[in-house]
Amino acid sequence: MSDLNQHPIIQQYVEWNAFGRLLGMDFEIPEAGKVIYHMTITKDHLATPIASHGGALAGLLDAALGVACLSKVCEQGKIVSTVTMNIQFMAPALLNDKLVTTAEVTKSGNRILFAEAIVKNGAGDLIASATATMNAYPVEKAHR
Repeated sequence: MSDLNQHPIIQQYVEWNAFGRLLGMDFEIPEAGKVIYHMTITKDHLATPIASHGGALAGLLDAALGVACLSKVCEQGKIVSTVTMNIQFMAPALLNDKLVTTAEVTKSGNRILFAEAIVKNGAGDLIASATATMNAYPVEKAHR
C-alpha cells in the first residue's frame, strides 16, 4: 500500500487509541518503519506550573515507537506491543511547547522489532530520546 496512513490496521489503531486522543497526539507515516508524531504541551500535561510530567513524554515516545513498528508490520496483518522501553530525559518540555517526535525501526524480524525515537521542541532542542523492543503478533489477537 503506498499510503500507510490509510492502511486499515493503522486506521483501526487510530480509532482504538483513546490515550493518544487524551494527550492530543497525532502522527504521519512518511514510509514503512518511520513515523512523525506531534503533541503540544498543555496545562493537562503539566507536573509543575511550567513543565510537563515525564509520563506524558513517555506516552508520546511509546506511541511513536509503536506506530513506527506498526507501520513496518501492518501489511503482514500484524500489530505490536511494547516489550521494553528505555527513556532518557534531557530537558523539560514546557507549557505550549510544540513537540515533534521522530521514530524509526532499526531492525525487524518475524516477531521482534527494535526502534529508536527522539523528541524535540519547536526550537529544535532535544527533550528526550528512547529505544524500544516491540513484539509483533496477528491483529486478531487484539480482539480477545
